[in-house]
Amino acid sequence: MKIALIGYGNVARALVRLMRARRREFPFTVTGIHTLRHGTAVNPRGLKANPKFGPRIESVEAFLDAARADAAVELTTLSPFDGQPAIAHIRAALARGMHVVTANKGPIAHAYGELADEAARLGLGFRFESAVMDGAPVFNLWRHTMPGVKVLGFTGALNSTSKVAIETMERGGTFDEGLARARAMGITEGDGAFDIDGWDSAAKTAALANVLMDARTTPRQVSTRGIGRLTPARLAEINRQGKTVRLISRARRTAHGLSLRVRAEVLDRADILASVPGTSNILLFHTDLMGTFGTVSIDPGAEQTAYGVFSDLVGMGFQGPE
Repeated sequence: MKIALIGYGNVARALVRLMRARRREFPFTVTGIHTLRHGTAVNPRGLKANPKFGPRIESVEAFLDAARADAAVELTTLSPFDGQPAIAHIRAALARGMHVVTANKGPIAHAYGELADEAARLGLGFRFESAVMDGAPVFNLWRHTMPGVKVLGFTGALNSTSKVAIETMERGGTFDEGLARARAMGITEGDGAFDIDGWDSAAKTAALANVLMDARTTPRQVSTRGIGRLTPARLAEINRQGKTVRLISRARRTAHGLSLRVRAEVLDRADILASVPGTSNILLFHTDLMGTFGTVSIDPGAEQTAYGVFSDLVGMGFQGPE
């Protein structure tokens, strides 16, 4: 399978390393890389390990035409307000008969139903395992192992930056120091306010609801309050009560439709939602047949996110589209 990469940050680089390491088992070939910063590299016969970038091709459409790939991997940064330009990138790839994998939660949060319908109409694969939990099984778990089970709701602590900021303040640091620490770890969104104000969590909430609960919603329809008002003094008071704070995503079916929210919640330290520190994440599914069960990801990094993308490519390349 020939692959065209849109974006070449840490995850894309980790993905290229992984594909080269497992090339004997899974013969993927990268035929093009398109970036805003580095320019464009294209060779329909396959790029070398350290490709030489030339001037950036004028459009994603022209890049995809030149790469002649079987699948496009969209790895640009999040725009939580509209999911662009990633949505346009995905549509351009589908229009050219390419399967699509993305780790960008924006398209799933804003246009999942339309994109999935378009891919199905064209007989193409459209996958996004790494969009919410850095490659930990979420969407593929439901795709392959939960026949007949209905999602009644979900609860998750899904934003790493907010946890790092809170833990820094609990140790006596300032809010700004916590955000700077998260930025130095490379875990913040392009704009750290997306994490602090809850937009990252809202996008993840909308994405999960769209895929697992057929919500057809967007992050703007998720009731959201971030952690911007927290102070070290307030956290010290909460700690004296044996509690902590986590930015929690919640979804549930009600008689009036779906309720979707993101809040900074005060939790007992023994609460399972408070048990994952730093960059670790937890997601609990509430179901009709399986009760409540969940997925935990411990200290994930770019390699885990890259593996989620890789697993999607393997699923499409060797098992066909959805």
